[in-house]
Amino acid sequence: MTDLRYPIGKFDVSAPVTPEIRTAAIWDLAQAPERVRAAVNGLTDAQLDTPYRPEGWTVRQVVHHMADSHLNAATRVRLALTEDNPTIKPYIEGKWAALPDASTLTVEPSLQILEGVHARLVALLRSLDDAAFARTVVHPEHGRTMSIDVLTALYGWHSRHHVGHITALRERMGW
Repeated sequence: MTDLRYPIGKFDVSAPVTPEIRTAAIWDLAQAPERVRAAVNGLTDAQLDTPYRPEGWTVRQVVHHMADSHLNAATRVRLALTEDNPTIKPYIEGKWAALPDASTLTVEPSLQILEGVHARLVALLRSLDDAAFARTVVHPEHGRTMSIDVLTALYGWHSRHHVGHITALRERMGW
């Protein structure tokens, strides 16, 4: 891997989301809490406080970021389902990751958040029909309209992306 920022490659927001990609992304979302928990299992506080790359977040911050991000994802899907093309509220991820809870708190509360949020999000996504997956939100930072299909693929990728950060660090460090 040459770019530690993208252990599984970059997400292509313009790529079409096929039924197979949708199914795989929902599976990734269903498996994400267990994969994150396994990725951090047995790590010491010192290891959790190790950045996954130079000038990157610590493992602890990555886990808390995933909880923050996926709470937002679940909200964005619900907004798309209940409003007509709503504009979502972005947030400054780096500032959230620098907050005291994200840099010092044990990862367990965020692991629990991921378990609960993903259980609900996956159940919701599995209940949707094609028309629901076509519903959209507007992301004001990018000026882009995004369907629930794209959000599903994005957050499935996001799950694997951050687990990849942790597992690649563990491999490099021999943990």
